[in-house]
Amino acid sequence: MCKCKHTALMCIIFICFAVFPNCSESAASSSYDDLVALFNEFREYQEPSISEGIPDYSPAAMEEKYRGLLEFQKRLAAFSIDEWPVWQKVDYHLVRAEMNAVYFHHRVLKPWERNPCFYSMSQGDTGPSVNLRRYVSPLFDAELPLSSEDHVQFQTILQGIPGLYSQAQNNLTDAAGDFAELALHFNRRDITVFDRIAQRLQEHHPDLSADAKGAGKAARDYFDWLEQNKHTMTAPAGVGKDNYSWWMRNVQLMPWGWEESNAIIQREYDRVITFLKLEEHRNRKLPPLKVAMSQKEWDDSLRQALHYVVDFLRDEEIMTIPDWVNPRDYYGRREEDIDMEDYDKPSERFLPENTNVDTKYRQREILPGETHEYIGHMLDDQRQERQTESPIRHAGRRYNMGSLRSEGWAVALEELLMQVGVLDERPRRGRIMEYLMNASHMSLAIPDMKMHANEINLAEARRLCAEIMPRGWTREDEQVVWFEMKSNIGNPGGFHSNVVTGKAYFMKIFRECAQELDQDFVLKDFIDEFLASGVIPMPLIRWEMTGNSDDITLETEEL
Repeated sequence: MCKCKHTALMCIIFICFAVFPNCSESAASSSYDDLVALFNEFREYQEPSISEGIPDYSPAAMEEKYRGLLEFQKRLAAFSIDEWPVWQKVDYHLVRAEMNAVYFHHRVLKPWERNPCFYSMSQGDTGPSVNLRRYVSPLFDAELPLSSEDHVQFQTILQGIPGLYSQAQNNLTDAAGDFAELALHFNRRDITVFDRIAQRLQEHHPDLSADAKGAGKAARDYFDWLEQNKHTMTAPAGVGKDNYSWWMRNVQLMPWGWEESNAIIQREYDRVITFLKLEEHRNRKLPPLKVAMSQKEWDDSLRQALHYVVDFLRDEEIMTIPDWVNPRDYYGRREEDIDMEDYDKPSERFLPENTNVDTKYRQREILPGETHEYIGHMLDDQRQERQTESPIRHAGRRYNMGSLRSEGWAVALEELLMQVGVLDERPRRGRIMEYLMNASHMSLAIPDMKMHANEINLAEARRLCAEIMPRGWTREDEQVVWFEMKSNIGNPGGFHSNVVTGKAYFMKIFRECAQELDQDFVLKDFIDEFLASGVIPMPLIRWEMTGNSDDITLETEEL
């Protein structure tokens, strides 16, 4: 039944184990607490081995990690969960899906072998990486002069970085040229990080400054090597349709593989363009929207829109708005960075030749896009920080496992709130901006699918992105297109394709609950219950809300 879960059922004891159990031991158990302990142990195990201060991604190290992963999977499979309540079964399959994600990284993605971007400063939605910034960024914050202990620690890291870049050249035995192109486009800036570190350390620690310069030289040598060898990197960047489908079914736990997901995206693109043209026709006689051309106009529209949408959600009983909700948490972050000089004058930032597609539609109607970011993401994150019932869910998702839920929900908010009236009191042509925003999602999702099917390469994907976007609002050479294509190709089934399929699956749950309850369906209850499940794969949320697990492959498929 679609009804709110009893909070009492979600209350458990979070047990932290100080002892790290041997991965080879059998874990036959029927205890949820044992599952939590295994999950915590597995999270710790995922951390890379450290050799001479830097992560070790050599073939021998990764083979050892892979063997350990298989032991974790065996221990998990030994659990007996038949008598567990649904929410605990859901947590079990959440752990299984994360193990499957790591398995996929070892068997298919292998970014340490295939992706030169892996050896970079960055981490997060743009794909897996060593995340060197994690190791060197403390050098920017540490108080100088350093303590003797910190001196030893940072010296070990800086002296180890040339070995990491040397390791990269040895490890990248099956690299894709598209990934090399992305690394050269984005990650050459890594070099400047070491230059800045060297400058900061020069006065108090000239020896460490020299080590930082050595790290910078190693980075330069690495990118020179990439430039010279990228023509030999002929492996495909995409994972292929079959592997994409495996990821969707066994990590996102979705019933839709590549073919089904692609069909959903294509039909959604048809719908969005149709509705866009209908809105343009309907509003053809209305005056153009005011376009924000100064920072003050942008900021004023942002503040007004966010307070308006929070009041709308509360007053129209769309979802519960707790007392702690404050839009200033979102827009207030920017106020400290505002340069008051020329604040209210037209800015080069807002000139047509300088704006990307996100800025273009927000300049005209800011509410849908910023609702996506604030209600869909920041408020979602704040809600998860306050969620304490399940330690497994509270730990957050890795490997973009949460993207289908988080992006699907945020994108669903854009249009569904418009349909329930959030734009009714605003200029009516703003509805056109909502459909242009939807079209921009399509312009990213369609190349995403084709790249992973290895039907097009990176350059063709960037061109296609620009061709699909109406009004010429996207250019293939602009930075945002490069960034979004990097996000797509580094995350199979985990980024822009999930914007569309996640929204579609949200609407599937919506329809099922609405059909079951009919006249008793209450929108606020539905949304609150949906959000209460946390940022987990959508079919698991459906299981909790409806009792139906038929969309989920409950046993991991062979890869």
